[in-house]
Amino acid sequence: MASSDGNGLGTQRPVITRFAPSPTGFLHIGNARTGLFSWLYARHLGGKALLRIEDTDKKRSTQEAIDVILDGLDWLGLEFDGETVFQSERADRHAEVAQKLLDAGKAYKCFATTEELSEMREQQRAAKQPIRYDGRWRDRDPVEAPEGAEFTIRIKTPEGGETIIEDAVQGRVKVDNREIDDFILLRADGTPTYMLAVVVDDMDMGCTHIIRGDDHLNNAFRQMQVIEAMQGVEDGWERPVYAHVPLIHGNDGAKLSKRHGALGVRDYREMGILPEALFNYLLRLGWGHGDQEEFSREEAIALFDIEAVGKGPSRFDMKKLLNMNGNYIRAADDARLARLTADAIGPQADVAVLTNAMPVFKTRARNLSELADGAAFLFKSRPLDMDEKAAALLDGEAQTRLSAISGRLHAESDWTLTALEANLKAYAEELGLGLGKLAQPLRAALTGQTTSPGIFDVLVLLGREESLARIDAQVTV
Repeated sequence: MASSDGNGLGTQRPVITRFAPSPTGFLHIGNARTGLFSWLYARHLGGKALLRIEDTDKKRSTQEAIDVILDGLDWLGLEFDGETVFQSERADRHAEVAQKLLDAGKAYKCFATTEELSEMREQQRAAKQPIRYDGRWRDRDPVEAPEGAEFTIRIKTPEGGETIIEDAVQGRVKVDNREIDDFILLRADGTPTYMLAVVVDDMDMGCTHIIRGDDHLNNAFRQMQVIEAMQGVEDGWERPVYAHVPLIHGNDGAKLSKRHGALGVRDYREMGILPEALFNYLLRLGWGHGDQEEFSREEAIALFDIEAVGKGPSRFDMKKLLNMNGNYIRAADDARLARLTADAIGPQADVAVLTNAMPVFKTRARNLSELADGAAFLFKSRPLDMDEKAAALLDGEAQTRLSAISGRLHAESDWTLTALEANLKAYAEELGLGLGKLAQPLRAALTGQTTSPGIFDVLVLLGREESLARIDAQVTV
Protein backbone atom coordinates (compact mmCIF):
# COMPACT_ATOMS: atom_id res chain seq x y z
CA MET A 1 0.00 0.00 0.00
CA ALA A 2 1.21 3.50 -0.74
CA SER A 3 1.30 6.39 1.68
CA SER A 4 1.68 10.15 1.45
CA ASP A 5 5.05 11.41 2.62
CA GLY A 6 3.35 13.70 5.14
CA ASN A 7 5.62 16.63 4.29
CA GLY A 8 3.57 18.33 1.63
CA LEU A 9 5.25 16.66 -1.35
CA GLY A 10 2.15 14.67 -2.28
CA THR A 11 4.05 11.69 -3.68
CA GLN A 12 2.89 8.14 -3.11
CA ARG A 13 5.42 5.46 -2.27
CA PRO A 14 5.24 1.91 -0.85
CA VAL A 15 5.74 2.11 2.91
CA ILE A 16 9.19 1.09 4.11
CA THR A 17 10.19 1.46 7.75
CA ARG A 18 13.44 0.59 9.45
CA PHE A 19 14.67 -0.30 12.92
CA ALA A 20 18.28 0.70 13.48
CA PRO A 21 19.68 -0.30 16.89
CA SER A 22 23.32 0.23 17.89
CA PRO A 23 24.94 -2.96 19.24
CA THR A 24 26.74 -1.31 22.13
CA GLY A 25 24.98 -3.32 24.84
CA PHE A 26 21.63 -5.00 25.43
CA LEU A 27 18.42 -4.47 23.45
CA HIS A 28 16.88 -1.69 25.54
CA ILE A 29 13.17 -1.98 26.25
CA GLY A 30 12.62 1.49 24.76
CA ASN A 31 14.44 0.56 21.55
CA ALA A 32 12.42 -2.63 21.36
CA ARG A 33 9.22 -0.59 21.49
CA THR A 34 10.31 1.67 18.60
CA GLY A 35 11.27 -1.47 16.70
CA LEU A 36 7.82 -2.89 17.42
CA PHE A 37 6.10 0.30 16.27
CA SER A 38 8.17 0.37 13.06
CA TRP A 39 7.39 -3.27 12.38
CA LEU A 40 3.67 -2.90 13.11
CA TYR A 41 3.26 0.20 10.97
CA ALA A 42 4.83 -1.50 7.95
CA ARG A 43 2.75 -4.63 8.47
CA HIS A 44 -0.41 -2.54 8.96
CA LEU A 45 0.06 -0.86 5.58
CA GLY A 46 1.35 -3.93 3.74
CA GLY A 47 4.83 -2.47 3.40
CA LYS A 48 8.31 -3.60 4.39
CA ALA A 49 10.07 -3.41 7.74
CA LEU A 50 13.85 -3.39 7.42
CA LEU A 51 16.58 -3.94 10.00
CA ARG A 52 19.88 -2.06 10.13
CA ILE A 53 22.59 -2.61 12.71
CA GLU A 54 24.43 0.65 13.36
CA ASP A 55 27.77 -0.88 14.26
CA THR A 56 30.19 1.89 13.33
CA ASP A 57 31.48 2.22 16.91
CA LYS A 58 33.91 -0.68 16.64
CA LYS A 59 35.18 -0.33 20.20
CA ARG A 60 31.72 -0.91 21.66
CA SER A 61 29.94 -2.85 18.92
CA THR A 62 30.52 -6.54 19.53
CA GLN A 63 29.24 -9.68 17.89
CA GLU A 64 27.80 -10.70 21.25
CA ALA A 65 25.76 -7.48 21.40
CA ILE A 66 24.58 -8.00 17.81
CA ASP A 67 23.50 -11.53 18.69
CA VAL A 68 21.61 -10.24 21.75
CA ILE A 69 19.66 -7.80 19.56
CA LEU A 70 18.84 -10.39 16.91
CA ASP A 71 17.86 -12.96 19.53
CA GLY A 72 15.62 -10.46 21.34
CA LEU A 73 13.84 -9.45 18.15
CA ASP A 74 13.36 -13.09 17.18
CA TRP A 75 11.99 -13.88 20.66
CA LEU A 76 9.46 -11.05 20.33
CA GLY A 77 8.43 -12.43 16.94
CA LEU A 78 9.58 -9.41 14.92
CA GLU A 79 10.74 -10.86 11.64
CA PHE A 80 12.16 -8.16 9.37
CA ASP A 81 12.21 -8.13 5.59
CA GLY A 82 15.26 -8.67 3.42
CA GLU A 83 18.87 -8.92 4.54
CA THR A 84 20.06 -7.16 7.66
CA VAL A 85 22.10 -4.08 6.76
CA PHE A 86 25.33 -3.47 8.70
CA GLN A 87 26.25 0.19 8.67
CA SER A 88 29.97 -0.49 9.11
CA GLU A 89 30.04 -2.16 5.69
CA ARG A 90 28.80 1.00 3.95
CA ALA A 91 31.56 3.50 4.81
CA ASP A 92 32.61 3.84 1.15
CA ARG A 93 29.06 4.79 0.17
CA HIS A 94 28.87 7.35 2.97
CA ALA A 95 32.14 8.91 1.80
CA GLU A 96 30.86 8.91 -1.78
CA VAL A 97 27.85 11.03 -0.81
CA ALA A 98 30.08 13.47 1.09
CA GLN A 99 32.26 13.80 -2.01
CA LYS A 100 29.21 14.39 -4.23
CA LEU A 101 28.08 17.20 -1.96
CA LEU A 102 31.59 18.64 -2.03
CA ASP A 103 31.72 18.48 -5.82
CA ALA A 104 28.28 20.13 -6.04
CA GLY A 105 29.39 23.03 -3.85
CA LYS A 106 26.99 22.01 -1.09
CA ALA A 107 29.77 21.02 1.28
CA TYR A 108 33.29 22.26 1.87
CA LYS A 109 36.64 21.34 3.34
CA CYS A 110 37.28 22.66 6.83
CA PHE A 111 40.94 22.90 7.85
CA ALA A 112 40.28 24.21 11.36
CA THR A 113 42.56 22.47 13.85
CA THR A 114 41.42 20.93 17.13
CA GLU A 115 43.14 23.76 18.97
CA GLU A 116 41.40 26.40 16.89
CA LEU A 117 38.00 24.83 17.47
CA SER A 118 38.63 24.60 21.22
CA GLU A 119 39.57 28.28 21.31
CA MET A 120 36.42 29.13 19.32
CA ARG A 121 34.24 27.30 21.85
CA GLU A 122 35.94 28.99 24.81
CA GLN A 123 35.29 32.39 23.28
CA GLN A 124 31.64 31.50 22.70
CA ARG A 125 31.25 30.34 26.30
CA ALA A 126 32.85 33.53 27.58
CA ALA A 127 30.46 35.58 25.45
CA LYS A 128 27.53 33.41 26.56
CA GLN A 129 26.87 32.48 22.94
CA PRO A 130 25.54 29.14 21.64
CA ILE A 131 28.33 26.63 21.08
CA ARG A 132 28.42 25.98 17.36
CA TYR A 133 30.88 26.01 14.48
CA ASP A 134 31.31 29.56 13.18
CA GLY A 135 31.71 28.72 9.48
CA ARG A 136 35.28 30.01 9.30
CA TRP A 137 36.16 27.83 6.28
CA ARG A 138 32.78 28.03 4.55
CA ASP A 139 33.82 30.64 1.99
CA ARG A 140 37.61 30.31 2.07
CA ASP A 141 39.66 28.82 -0.72
CA PRO A 142 41.26 25.50 0.28
CA VAL A 143 44.55 26.74 -1.17
CA GLU A 144 44.83 28.97 1.89
CA ALA A 145 45.35 25.90 4.05
CA PRO A 146 48.90 24.70 4.85
CA GLU A 147 50.12 22.03 2.45
CA GLY A 148 49.12 18.55 3.59
CA ALA A 149 46.84 19.88 6.35
CA GLU A 150 44.11 17.55 7.53
CA PHE A 151 40.53 18.56 6.86
CA THR A 152 36.97 17.52 7.55
CA ILE A 153 34.08 17.87 5.15
CA ARG A 154 31.24 20.03 6.43
CA ILE A 155 27.82 20.60 4.89
CA LYS A 156 26.69 24.08 3.94
CA THR A 157 23.47 24.58 5.88
CA PRO A 158 21.03 27.37 4.92
CA GLU A 159 21.91 30.71 6.50
CA GLY A 160 18.29 31.79 6.80
CA GLY A 161 14.76 30.51 6.84
CA GLU A 162 13.32 27.56 8.73
CA THR A 163 13.35 23.81 8.51
CA ILE A 164 9.87 22.43 9.13
CA ILE A 165 8.98 18.80 9.86
CA GLU A 166 5.40 17.57 9.89
CA ASP A 167 5.99 14.87 12.47
CA ALA A 168 3.41 12.04 12.55
CA VAL A 169 3.51 12.03 16.37
CA GLN A 170 4.74 15.46 17.44
CA GLY A 171 2.86 17.48 14.83
CA ARG A 172 4.50 20.47 13.13
CA VAL A 173 7.94 21.23 14.53
CA LYS A 174 10.35 23.78 13.17
CA VAL A 175 13.76 25.29 13.79
CA ASP A 176 15.45 28.49 12.66
CA ASN A 177 18.18 27.43 10.25
CA ARG A 178 20.61 29.80 11.94
CA GLU A 179 20.58 27.40 14.88
CA ILE A 180 21.98 24.61 12.70
CA ASP A 181 25.72 24.96 12.18
CA ASP A 182 27.74 23.51 9.32
CA PHE A 183 28.17 20.10 10.89
CA ILE A 184 30.78 17.55 9.90
CA LEU A 185 29.92 14.87 7.33
CA LEU A 186 33.32 13.24 6.99
CA ARG A 187 35.99 13.27 9.68
CA ALA A 188 39.65 13.98 9.01
CA ASP A 189 40.39 10.25 8.95
CA GLY A 190 37.79 9.75 6.22
CA THR A 191 35.18 8.07 8.42
CA PRO A 192 31.55 9.25 8.22
CA THR A 193 29.73 10.86 11.12
CA TYR A 194 26.48 9.52 12.48
CA MET A 195 24.55 12.37 10.86
CA LEU A 196 25.78 11.41 7.41
CA ALA A 197 25.71 7.61 7.73
CA VAL A 198 22.16 7.42 9.08
CA VAL A 199 20.57 9.54 6.40
CA VAL A 200 22.51 7.90 3.53
CA ASP A 201 21.42 4.49 4.73
CA ASP A 202 17.82 5.61 5.18
CA MET A 203 17.71 6.94 1.63
CA ASP A 204 19.50 3.96 0.06
CA MET A 205 17.16 1.58 1.87
CA GLY A 206 14.18 3.50 0.47
CA CYS A 207 12.76 4.33 3.88
CA THR A 208 9.53 6.28 3.68
CA HIS A 209 8.88 6.45 7.42
CA ILE A 210 11.43 6.95 10.20
CA ILE A 211 9.92 5.90 13.53
CA ARG A 212 12.25 6.44 16.49
CA GLY A 213 12.52 8.00 19.94
CA ASP A 214 11.94 11.72 20.34
CA ASP A 215 15.49 12.12 21.61
CA HIS A 216 16.36 12.05 17.88
CA LEU A 217 14.11 14.97 16.99
CA ASN A 218 16.96 17.47 16.96
CA ASN A 219 18.95 15.11 14.76
CA ALA A 220 16.12 15.13 12.24
CA PHE A 221 16.62 18.83 11.52
CA ARG A 222 20.26 18.22 10.70
CA GLN A 223 19.57 15.10 8.69
CA MET A 224 17.03 17.02 6.64
CA GLN A 225 19.87 19.30 5.50
CA VAL A 226 21.67 16.32 3.94
CA ILE A 227 18.50 15.11 2.24
CA GLU A 228 17.67 18.49 0.76
CA ALA A 229 21.26 19.12 -0.29
CA MET A 230 21.34 15.82 -2.19
CA GLN A 231 18.14 16.57 -4.06
CA GLY A 232 19.21 17.47 -7.57
CA VAL A 233 22.57 15.77 -7.02
CA GLU A 234 21.27 12.20 -7.00
CA ASP A 235 17.85 10.64 -7.58
CA GLY A 236 15.82 9.05 -4.80
CA TRP A 237 16.39 11.59 -2.03
CA GLU A 238 12.79 12.20 -0.94
CA ARG A 239 11.80 13.42 2.48
CA PRO A 240 10.64 10.58 4.70
CA VAL A 241 7.80 10.90 7.17
CA TYR A 242 9.26 11.33 10.64
CA ALA A 243 7.50 9.97 13.71
CA HIS A 244 9.33 10.74 16.95
CA VAL A 245 7.88 8.64 19.77
CA PRO A 246 8.11 9.94 23.36
CA LEU A 247 10.50 8.05 25.60
CA ILE A 248 9.42 5.58 28.27
CA HIS A 249 9.58 6.84 31.86
CA GLY A 250 9.50 4.98 35.13
CA ASN A 251 6.53 5.05 37.47
CA ASP A 252 8.01 8.12 39.16
CA GLY A 253 7.95 10.08 35.90
CA ALA A 254 11.74 10.09 35.46
CA LYS A 255 13.42 8.73 32.34
CA LEU A 256 13.65 4.95 32.53
CA SER A 257 16.99 3.94 34.06
CA LYS A 258 18.63 1.08 35.96
CA ARG A 259 17.13 2.23 39.23
CA HIS A 260 13.69 1.38 37.84
CA GLY A 261 14.71 -2.25 37.37
CA ALA A 262 15.27 -4.32 34.26
CA LEU A 263 16.08 -2.42 31.09
CA GLY A 264 16.82 -5.09 28.50
CA VAL A 265 14.51 -7.44 26.65
CA ARG A 266 16.67 -10.36 27.76
CA ASP A 267 16.10 -9.37 31.42
CA TYR A 268 12.35 -9.72 31.02
CA ARG A 269 12.78 -13.02 29.25
CA GLU A 270 14.93 -14.33 32.09
CA MET A 271 12.42 -13.24 34.72
CA GLY A 272 9.78 -15.35 33.01
CA ILE A 273 7.81 -12.88 30.93
CA LEU A 274 6.21 -14.48 27.86
CA PRO A 275 7.09 -12.81 24.54
CA GLU A 276 3.45 -12.24 23.62
CA ALA A 277 2.90 -10.47 26.95
CA LEU A 278 5.87 -8.15 26.47
CA PHE A 279 4.79 -7.54 22.85
CA ASN A 280 1.34 -6.53 24.09
CA TYR A 281 2.64 -4.44 26.96
CA LEU A 282 5.08 -2.49 24.76
CA LEU A 283 2.29 -1.95 22.25
CA ARG A 284 0.18 -0.30 24.96
CA LEU A 285 2.99 2.01 26.08
CA GLY A 286 1.92 5.17 24.33
CA TRP A 287 -0.62 3.65 21.93
CA GLY A 288 -4.16 2.53 22.53
CA HIS A 289 -7.42 1.52 20.92
CA GLY A 290 -10.32 2.51 23.12
CA ASP A 291 -10.32 0.67 26.43
CA GLN A 292 -8.93 -2.57 24.99
CA GLU A 293 -5.88 -3.79 26.91
CA GLU A 294 -4.94 -7.07 25.25
CA PHE A 295 -4.41 -7.60 21.54
CA SER A 296 -3.49 -10.61 19.48
CA ARG A 297 -0.68 -10.08 16.99
CA GLU A 298 -3.23 -10.03 14.18
CA GLU A 299 -5.35 -7.41 15.97
CA ALA A 300 -2.28 -5.25 16.62
CA ILE A 301 -1.34 -5.29 12.93
CA ALA A 302 -4.90 -4.51 11.86
CA LEU A 303 -5.38 -1.63 14.30
CA PHE A 304 -1.99 0.02 14.73
CA ASP A 305 -1.51 3.53 13.39
CA ILE A 306 1.49 5.67 14.30
CA GLU A 307 -0.68 8.79 14.41
CA ALA A 308 -2.51 7.30 17.41
CA VAL A 309 0.69 7.35 19.49
CA GLY A 310 0.49 9.95 22.24
CA LYS A 311 2.78 12.98 22.49
CA GLY A 312 3.54 12.49 26.18
CA PRO A 313 5.92 9.98 27.77
CA SER A 314 4.44 6.66 28.84
CA ARG A 315 5.15 5.14 32.24
CA PHE A 316 6.50 1.65 32.67
CA ASP A 317 4.58 -0.22 35.38
CA MET A 318 6.08 -3.56 36.37
CA LYS A 319 3.00 -4.60 38.32
CA LYS A 320 0.83 -4.04 35.26
CA LEU A 321 3.23 -6.04 33.09
CA LEU A 322 3.19 -8.93 35.57
CA ASN A 323 -0.60 -8.89 35.72
CA MET A 324 -0.80 -8.95 31.93
CA ASN A 325 1.78 -11.73 31.83
CA GLY A 326 -0.34 -13.72 34.28
CA ASN A 327 -3.28 -13.43 31.90
CA TYR A 328 -1.15 -14.74 29.05
CA ILE A 329 0.15 -17.59 31.19
CA ARG A 330 -3.40 -18.68 31.99
CA ALA A 331 -4.24 -18.65 28.28
CA ALA A 332 -1.05 -20.39 27.16
CA ASP A 333 -0.77 -23.99 26.01
CA ASP A 334 0.01 -26.30 28.94
CA ALA A 335 2.66 -28.30 27.10
CA ARG A 336 4.50 -25.12 26.09
CA LEU A 337 4.42 -23.78 29.65
CA ALA A 338 5.62 -27.15 30.92
CA ARG A 339 8.66 -27.05 28.65
CA LEU A 340 9.51 -23.49 29.70
CA THR A 341 8.99 -24.29 33.38
CA ALA A 342 11.08 -27.46 33.16
CA ASP A 343 13.98 -25.40 31.79
CA ALA A 344 13.72 -23.13 34.82
CA ILE A 345 13.49 -25.98 37.35
CA GLY A 346 16.37 -28.03 35.99
CA PRO A 347 17.13 -31.51 34.67
CA GLN A 348 15.14 -33.25 37.39
CA ALA A 349 11.89 -31.81 36.03
CA ASP A 350 9.57 -34.10 34.07
CA VAL A 351 7.77 -32.27 31.24
CA ALA A 352 4.94 -34.81 31.13
CA VAL A 353 4.27 -34.40 34.85
CA LEU A 354 4.37 -30.62 34.51
CA THR A 355 2.01 -30.66 31.54
CA ASN A 356 -0.52 -32.61 33.58
CA ALA A 357 -0.05 -30.29 36.57
CA MET A 358 -0.04 -27.00 34.69
CA PRO A 359 -3.80 -26.28 34.95
CA VAL A 360 -3.34 -26.18 38.73
CA PHE A 361 -0.17 -24.08 38.84
CA LYS A 362 -0.82 -21.52 36.12
CA THR A 363 -3.92 -20.09 37.81
CA ARG A 364 -1.69 -18.43 40.43
CA ALA A 365 1.51 -17.47 38.60
CA ARG A 366 2.41 -14.10 37.12
CA ASN A 367 5.63 -15.27 35.49
CA LEU A 368 7.54 -18.43 34.66
CA SER A 369 9.74 -18.03 37.72
CA GLU A 370 6.69 -18.25 39.96
CA LEU A 371 5.54 -21.29 37.98
CA ALA A 372 8.91 -22.95 38.48
CA ASP A 373 9.05 -22.07 42.18
CA GLY A 374 5.54 -23.35 42.72
CA ALA A 375 6.07 -26.65 40.88
CA ALA A 376 9.58 -27.48 42.04
CA PHE A 377 8.32 -29.51 45.02
CA LEU A 378 7.00 -32.16 42.63
CA PHE A 379 10.56 -33.19 41.82
CA LYS A 380 12.19 -33.00 45.25
CA SER A 381 13.98 -36.04 46.60
CA ARG A 382 13.27 -37.50 50.02
CA PRO A 383 14.01 -36.50 52.69
CA LEU A 384 12.70 -33.08 51.72
CA ASP A 385 14.65 -29.95 52.51
CA MET A 386 12.40 -27.87 54.74
CA ASP A 387 12.35 -24.10 54.74
CA GLU A 388 12.36 -22.51 58.19
CA LYS A 389 8.63 -21.80 58.36
CA ALA A 390 7.70 -25.30 57.21
CA ALA A 391 9.99 -26.95 59.75
CA ALA A 392 8.40 -24.90 62.53
CA LEU A 393 4.98 -26.34 61.68
CA LEU A 394 6.08 -29.93 62.23
CA ASP A 395 6.07 -29.94 66.02
CA GLY A 396 5.03 -32.85 68.25
CA GLU A 397 1.31 -32.23 67.95
CA ALA A 398 1.59 -32.00 64.18
CA GLN A 399 3.53 -35.27 64.12
CA THR A 400 0.69 -36.99 65.98
CA ARG A 401 -1.89 -35.66 63.53
CA LEU A 402 0.27 -36.56 60.52
CA SER A 403 0.53 -40.10 61.83
CA ALA A 404 -3.26 -40.33 62.01
CA ILE A 405 -3.58 -38.76 58.54
CA SER A 406 -1.13 -41.33 57.22
CA GLY A 407 -3.27 -44.14 58.56
CA ARG A 408 -6.44 -42.72 57.02
CA LEU A 409 -4.78 -42.11 53.65
CA HIS A 410 -3.18 -45.56 53.54
CA ALA A 411 -6.71 -46.92 53.89
CA GLU A 412 -8.08 -44.60 51.19
CA SER A 413 -8.81 -46.50 47.98
CA ASP A 414 -10.07 -43.55 45.93
CA TRP A 415 -7.16 -41.13 45.35
CA THR A 416 -9.22 -38.26 43.88
CA LEU A 417 -9.81 -34.69 44.92
CA THR A 418 -13.34 -35.40 46.08
CA ALA A 419 -12.49 -38.48 48.12
CA LEU A 420 -9.37 -36.99 49.72
CA GLU A 421 -11.21 -33.83 50.68
CA ALA A 422 -14.06 -35.82 52.25
CA ASN A 423 -11.57 -37.98 54.18
CA LEU A 424 -9.58 -35.13 55.72
CA LYS A 425 -12.63 -32.95 56.40
CA ALA A 426 -14.15 -35.84 58.34
CA TYR A 427 -10.95 -36.14 60.44
CA ALA A 428 -10.89 -32.37 61.08
CA GLU A 429 -14.51 -32.56 62.29
CA GLU A 430 -13.62 -35.44 64.62
CA LEU A 431 -10.92 -33.26 66.17
CA GLY A 432 -13.15 -30.19 66.23
CA LEU A 433 -10.59 -28.28 64.13
CA GLY A 434 -10.73 -26.17 61.00
CA LEU A 435 -9.30 -27.91 57.95
CA GLY A 436 -6.42 -25.40 57.84
CA LYS A 437 -5.03 -26.79 61.12
CA LEU A 438 -4.44 -30.09 59.31
CA ALA A 439 -3.63 -28.68 55.89
CA GLN A 440 -0.68 -26.54 56.98
CA PRO A 441 1.50 -29.25 58.58
CA LEU A 442 0.44 -31.63 55.80
CA ARG A 443 1.54 -29.08 53.22
CA ALA A 444 4.89 -28.72 54.97
CA ALA A 445 5.39 -32.50 54.98
CA LEU A 446 4.46 -32.83 51.30
CA THR A 447 6.27 -29.80 49.85
CA GLY A 448 8.85 -28.61 52.36
CA GLN A 449 7.30 -25.14 52.27
CA THR A 450 4.25 -23.25 53.51
CA THR A 451 2.84 -22.16 50.16
CA SER A 452 1.50 -24.40 47.42
CA PRO A 453 -1.66 -25.09 45.45
CA GLY A 454 -4.63 -26.47 47.39
CA ILE A 455 -3.61 -29.37 49.61
CA PHE A 456 -5.84 -31.85 47.79
CA ASP A 457 -4.34 -30.79 44.45
CA VAL A 458 -0.91 -31.43 45.95
CA LEU A 459 -1.89 -34.95 47.03
CA VAL A 460 -3.29 -35.78 43.60
CA LEU A 461 -0.35 -34.29 41.72
CA LEU A 462 2.21 -36.17 43.82
CA GLY A 463 0.19 -39.37 43.61
CA ARG A 464 -0.59 -41.92 46.29
CA GLU A 465 2.82 -43.56 46.60
CA GLU A 466 4.90 -40.37 46.76
CA SER A 467 2.43 -38.55 49.02
CA LEU A 468 2.37 -41.35 51.59
CA ALA A 469 6.14 -41.72 51.45
CA ARG A 470 6.66 -38.01 52.17
CA ILE A 471 4.16 -38.00 55.03
CA ASP A 472 5.64 -41.13 56.58
CA ALA A 473 9.16 -39.70 56.26
CA GLN A 474 8.11 -36.83 58.55
CA VAL A 475 6.21 -39.02 60.99
CA THR A 476 9.29 -41.16 61.61
CA VAL A 477 11.71 -38.23 61.97
